Amino acid sequence: MTTAFMRSLVAGIFIVAAAAGHAAPLFSGHDEQVNALLAQMTLDEKIGQMTQPDLACVTNFADIRTYAFGSMLNGGGDKPAGDNNPANWLRTMNELQSWALRSRLKIPLLYGIDAVHGNNDVAGTVIFPHHLGLGATRNARLVEQAEHITALETAGAGMRWAFAPCVTVPQDIRWGRTYEGYSSDPQLVSALGAAAIRGLQGDALSAKPDSVLACAKHFVGDGGTLDGRDEGNTVCDETALRELHLPPYRAAIRAGVGSIMVSYSSWNGLKMHANKYLLTDVLKGELGFQGFLVSDWAAIDQISPDYKKDVELSINAGLDLVMIPKGPGKPNNYLEFMQDLKELVTEGKVPVSRIDDAVRRILRIKFQLGLFENPYTDPALTAQIGSPEHRAVARECVRESLVLLKNDRHALPLSKHLKHLAVIGAAADDLKIQCGGWTVSWQGDGQLTRGTTILAAIRQTVSPDTRITFSPDGRDLKDADAVIAVIGEPPYAESYGDRTNLDLSAGDAALLATARAAGAPVTTILLSGRPLLLGSALDQSDAFLAAWLPGTEGQGVADVLFGDAKPTGKLPRPWPANDHQFAVNRAFGPPRFPYGFGLTY
Repeated sequence: MTTAFMRSLVAGIFIVAAAAGHAAPLFSGHDEQVNALLAQMTLDEKIGQMTQPDLACVTNFADIRTYAFGSMLNGGGDKPAGDNNPANWLRTMNELQSWALRSRLKIPLLYGIDAVHGNNDVAGTVIFPHHLGLGATRNARLVEQAEHITALETAGAGMRWAFAPCVTVPQDIRWGRTYEGYSSDPQLVSALGAAAIRGLQGDALSAKPDSVLACAKHFVGDGGTLDGRDEGNTVCDETALRELHLPPYRAAIRAGVGSIMVSYSSWNGLKMHANKYLLTDVLKGELGFQGFLVSDWAAIDQISPDYKKDVELSINAGLDLVMIPKGPGKPNNYLEFMQDLKELVTEGKVPVSRIDDAVRRILRIKFQLGLFENPYTDPALTAQIGSPEHRAVARECVRESLVLLKNDRHALPLSKHLKHLAVIGAAADDLKIQCGGWTVSWQGDGQLTRGTTILAAIRQTVSPDTRITFSPDGRDLKDADAVIAVIGEPPYAESYGDRTNLDLSAGDAALLATARAAGAPVTTILLSGRPLLLGSALDQSDAFLAAWLPGTEGQGVADVLFGDAKPTGKLPRPWPANDHQFAVNRAFGPPRFPYGFGLTY
């Protein structure tokens, strides 16, 4: 165990574990079917199974039949033609599948989507807290429940593969993907990542209509890059890599994960997509991973300037399936990949045995999912998307994720019978900020989906006799009995979130100064994808809640504000006191708040 995790145990902070006794389900029982199908396949058809274009790339759906694609993916923010609603997604997925079933061997298509906090590209689905918030819950059973609902809402929209969970172990909060990791502690990541896999796939990946293929990502060390640079270089010896970044993958494999996505990042200068030792020797050999490895978005292109060489190195390293989005001036980029791989096999540079291994792994998963017998979604699942029952679970996730950092003079819980409650800050009424990145669009636009903002939740919670005033810039504070200030980061995803300055914005600092000057007790709610440097914000607040990126169910925040639920969240990573503490493993001096900190009423 890590030192940080041992401290958490001493402090009495325990992970609420899922039921024990789960053994890793082996992907077996289909060998005869897989081998029989593989024996009928041409080299072109095998390569088609290893090819994964994105939805925007395939402008002619007949190409699915022509090239026998094994899978397709949804690029961040990609949408089917027409309205963004579950019914239209389902129609589109069914159309894609119909083309796959018209191919010579009728091998069904597997469609993947970044369902990283709910099936978040589809408008109207439930958006859960991002992983960092779920890490604060310490509740593996709740994480499993949340991911089961994600599976229902993913399958209900016609998809059977979620590119989740992210089992990274982020060390430096300058990284724009910090919120995609549950914690800086590999033990907590391992426990919650395994729970998420069980939620998506069930106790075993199966033909049940609500079993969705999980994808642990991004193998390995993506959270350890120098200075938190996205797609950067992780510099450490093998012992450190194994102790810090590998444990969540051991846990994922024990939980039966069927796919693993390889990281853009490098380890000591070598791109992970070309690292045969880690992909084949360690992951498939030593750890016994029986599923398939998928690349990240156009990631093999970064190995070298020679694309054909990239194909050779990545496939020989152990990659089984390659994401191929539309490239600049290359609307059919997948044709180049398929041609290059075929030539490499013909030239003897990629052995047929490596092709067969990759295709066998992919087919095995398809048989395990029951796609050959039931390639289409059960339409009963579509009707459940965004249901009150699903939203109730997300609301519970929000409640348990909130971390109370300060509560002077018992400022919280607030009375529901205040005469005048002032709510300030644009983030209080903004689903876009509340949900963060990877929501409807790649960089995040939660305004385009359904949900309850924090302001709306407050209005639904207080007495009808309470006057609520709302001001984005801090007006209307006169005679207020209490002030709630909601501040936070604008949404971002991946490298667009990389930052070197993690101070609160000048606007947020000014808003809190205005609130303090009004004289009423101030409760501050911070919406962010990572801890930020708080400056004077704590001094200007009587109570301070870290709410992370809670998603669509703002009512969970109101539950804690007004005492319908007690705050139970604990910090999933240390909160830095200064800019010398952004990296957990290179911090100087004690943090502002230690790992595991969290007050309650």
